Formats: sequence, structure tokens, C-alpha cells
Amino acid sequence: MDRGKDIILNGTIITPFELIEERAVFIKDGKISAIDDKKNVTRSLNSEIINTGDGFIVPGFIDIHVHGGGGFDAMDGSYEAIKEIAKTHSRFGTTAFLPTTMTMSKNRILKSLESINKAFVKGTGYAEVLGANVEGPYINPIKKGAQKEEDIRNASIDEFVEFNKASGNIIRITTIAPEMPGALGLIKWLRKNGIIASIGHTGATYEQVQEGIKAGINHVTHIFNAMTGFSHRSPGVVGAALFSPELIVEMISDGIHLHALAMRMVTKIKEMEKIVLITDAMRAAGMPDGLYELGGQEVSVKNGEARLADGTLAGSILTLDQAVRNMVHITGISLIDAIRMVTINPANCLRIKDKKGSLEPGMDADIVILDNRLEVRRTIVRGETVYCRK
Repeated sequence: MDRGKDIILNGTIITPFELIEERAVFIKDGKISAIDDKKNVTRSLNSEIINTGDGFIVPGFIDIHVHGGGGFDAMDGSYEAIKEIAKTHSRFGTTAFLPTTMTMSKNRILKSLESINKAFVKGTGYAEVLGANVEGPYINPIKKGAQKEEDIRNASIDEFVEFNKASGNIIRITTIAPEMPGALGLIKWLRKNGIIASIGHTGATYEQVQEGIKAGINHVTHIFNAMTGFSHRSPGVVGAALFSPELIVEMISDGIHLHALAMRMVTKIKEMEKIVLITDAMRAAGMPDGLYELGGQEVSVKNGEARLADGTLAGSILTLDQAVRNMVHITGISLIDAIRMVTINPANCLRIKDKKGSLEPGMDADIVILDNRLEVRRTIVRGETVYCRK
């Protein structure tokens, strides 16, 4: 049976809804054409057979919140920067992503969004750009994290329309603090225009989060980080995030941003399909320790941690393959659940689960081959190999 250009054999397929043995994945014209019994495979002149050995065949990873990697950042404002970020993260299983801006001047944000649009239209040759994620500038200074306070401002629908226009109308997510002036009005506008409003970098109370949900918030930016925590009399943003079924939560599972117990707690309380692993990676991802830049501020990277001079965490150097391994080894969840958090869950969040996030006939052939240590051996985007470990 010759059903396509490429045939992936052996290994365990994680769809990610189930484990499948003794099957082959057939790829044709950038799509998955079939998943069939490997005994039926026959070689033809136009087919390549990829033998995965004793590893795993899983859907491509989708990173909905990533600032940079490989020495480049989305705020560099160039197509080349976005391409290099895509190249770097494809080495670690990412097949699609949202380049993420941060709180800076209006002109810097506009330039960044223009470059993201160029990569969206032109393609990168590596991981696919699905749109843009805009983190800030409409956040609360008391929870600014590694974002510069001087660039934080009140929410403005008019300014955001300018941002979206610069992006080619491909902004998919934006982070906003609902308690700040003008925020609820912008959140309502975002809902009306199909853009995900995410609560983050916020000092909101539990009650203010509920107001935000009524206005249209349905997402949480890196749970626990840069938000009000949980206490027995004031549940805060964390309490709302864990117990509000409307909210999808992002989690940075690097073991640095969150204690292992906090990571476990999220998986025990929150609906599994509402958890999305992100990297929040800055330009040092995939690079050696040293001094880097994020949002106009110097960042020191040492022993896996990226921090400003005052010790504030400044994004991460996490990659999604490591995020998956951490979830399995640190929290003890199943490999299926960990894979879901980087595939079908983000695809569902972005409303693209009809094209990406699972291994089924008709889906984009975005595929990652992992070895038995869950390390990436090959990354395939729309049927083309963009990374292969030597």
C-alpha cells in the first residue's frame, strides 16, 4: 500500500488521544493521508520510509507564548529574527507558534508585529507562524515582572486596532490586567473581534477576575507568575484560574517558575483539556549561559535561569520537549496527557483543532518523532523534515 510520499514506521503513535502500536503514518501533499497497519506498507519510487525504532510518533508541538530563541527575539522587529526563532524551536519539536511581543514603545511593538506578519505570509521554512501574541502593554505596574514600567499604559481600543492592523489582523492572544483603566472595554472589543483576552501581569482580586470573565476573558497568562496568589480569604487570580471553567491556563513547567507541587496542583485541580504548556522563552533559549537582552533590559542566564539584575525572572530558556519531560517526570502525569498539553490543547485554544494538534487523516502533517528518552529525533512541518538529529 503506497499512500503517500513519506511513511513513518515503528514506534508508538500517540494521537494524542490514545496509544497505537503496529501502525504506520502515511503523509501525502503535506497532510496525513492515513494511519494503517504497517504490514500493508510497500515501498514505491516516490516514497521515503522513516523508521522511528522504539520511540514515539506524536503531533507537532504548538507554542502559543514564546518571545525568542537562538539569540533572537520577536521584538528585534525583523523577518530574520522570527525565522531564527522558528529554526531554533523546531529543533525541540515545535512545529507551530505565536511569536510574542512585550511591553515596549508603540513603535517597537508595531515594528515587531509587522515582522511577524511577514513571517506569517512568507513562511519560515521551519516552525509555522500561526499569528501573534501581544503581552502587554496594558498591564498592572505592580505585577510587571520583566517588563519596563515606563512603557506600561492604560488600555486603548484605538491603539490596539493599530497593533492589529500592523500584524495583518493576525493577533490571536493579548495579555491584559482587567482592573486597570479602560481594560474591560477593550476586553469586550477583543471578544467581539475573536481575539483571546488573557489575564496576566495583574493585581486583580478574585471578584475583578469574574468581572473580566463576564467581559470576555477566557485565558490566563503563565499561571501563578505575575498575578495575585491564592489565600483562604482572598482567592485572587490563581483561585479564579483554577476554579473558573471558562479559563484556559498557560503553565511554564520548567521547575523554576513553578515549584513541583504547584505544577502537580494545577494538574489535580484544573480540567486537563484546559492546561496549555508554554515556554515563555526569551532569546537565550537554545543558547549557552551568558548575558542577553529582553525588552531593553540586561538578562543574566545561568544554570537554566534567566533573571534581571534585581533577581526578577525574565522569561525562560525552556523548550517544549523539556516541558513535556518535566511534566512526566516531575508531576507524574501520563505521557498522553503531557503530549495533549502541547498539541491538541493549544490547537483547541486557537480554534485550529480541525487542522493541527492530532494525528488523524486529513490533518496537517506536523509530526515529532521522539526517542525513548522523550528527546526529539525529527521534526516534520506540513510533511517536510525541518530538523533531524544526527
